[in-house]
Amino acid sequence: MVAVGAGCDYNSALFPGQVVSMYKVRTFNQIALRGLERFPADRYEVGSEVPDPDALLVRSQQLGEEHLTPSLRGVARAGAGVNNIPVESYTEHGIVVFNTPGANANSVKELVLAALLLASRDVVGGIEFVRSLGTDNDSDTLHNLVEGEKKRFKGQELFGKTLGVVGLGSIGSLVAQQGLHLGMDVLGYDPAISVDAAWRLPGAVARMENLHSLFARSDFVTLHVPLLDGTRGLVNPESLKAFRPGAILLNFAREAIVEHVAVADALAAGRLGGYFADFPKPELLGLDNVWFTPHLGASTSEAEENCAVMAANQLIDFLENGNIRNSVNFPSVTLERTQGHRIAVTNRNVPKMLGQVLSVLANREINVVDMINKSLGDVAYNLIDIESVPAAELLAEIDAIDSVINVRLFAP
Repeated sequence: MVAVGAGCDYNSALFPGQVVSMYKVRTFNQIALRGLERFPADRYEVGSEVPDPDALLVRSQQLGEEHLTPSLRGVARAGAGVNNIPVESYTEHGIVVFNTPGANANSVKELVLAALLLASRDVVGGIEFVRSLGTDNDSDTLHNLVEGEKKRFKGQELFGKTLGVVGLGSIGSLVAQQGLHLGMDVLGYDPAISVDAAWRLPGAVARMENLHSLFARSDFVTLHVPLLDGTRGLVNPESLKAFRPGAILLNFAREAIVEHVAVADALAAGRLGGYFADFPKPELLGLDNVWFTPHLGASTSEAEENCAVMAANQLIDFLENGNIRNSVNFPSVTLERTQGHRIAVTNRNVPKMLGQVLSVLANREINVVDMINKSLGDVAYNLIDIESVPAAELLAEIDAIDSVINVRLFAP
């Protein structure tokens, strides 16, 4: 069991059901002001030096065991990836980890669109060439130099080419739409596509049954999958053999999805025509037909604001109501507040847990008004609304049940 912390406390030194008057949120990195303004000043203490926080709000800060405090209940990442958070360890402690999928989707989509264009037309080389001409030439000389050398920078049109999109979530579906708008044939592959993503996907996108077929038919391949055990090294020496010769690979998802030595070998052999990524790697720097941006995918003011607002809203709903949206380690659980007092119980996902919790309530003749129970992997989460104020002893009895991780009480 993990000790119950802030939000609501049933410590015997407090009145039964007493509510902590101020939630504490510790921030890391530069969180957009619009997000911070979502926390009501009369109920939240927010800042980078807040002690004993109920929640953490981060961007790229690497979190570890040292950030695990008895009061901590949730962590929100203002972004999609959570590689900087030890999710497995935090799950063991009953800490909910949130991310903000889709909040930066438009920002990444626009950068991918720019990469497609820059990889097709040697715009960068052309700009550098003109810049190298200096300012000493008159108009006629400059014109002749430009006209004489422009053939060096001839590219290809995107229209009529085939774009393969690996991962059809918030970003991938937007990229697929843009490919269609550019007149490209668009192929998509995502074995784990959600219902919402499927609805967003244009009907003109051809769904592929396997990666091999997508690679073999695509002039451009763009990656938009999360970094998981199954996607680490997705592009490797074996999968690169399936690529259409001269194809361009774009990676604006996660660095480790691509094995970079294999990419260098494929470029040298002519299997790949180019590599454009948001994650510079020393073994690829300086190679022809390799372009890197310095992790700019979500680096727009709009994306930073969207992520911060979304993360803040999720933390507020969780801390005040126990609802969970967009968690990477807990099930999505939402229960409208109507009446009564709310208890949240986190437990290991083993048989008969809910029955034991409800038996404690029944033995004390406490009526359940509404409830929801869901599980994800090894964790189960329950929201239970009851008619009467629960005594401290009741909450302690639930907390004492074997495999219960934590118990929280919310104000009506």
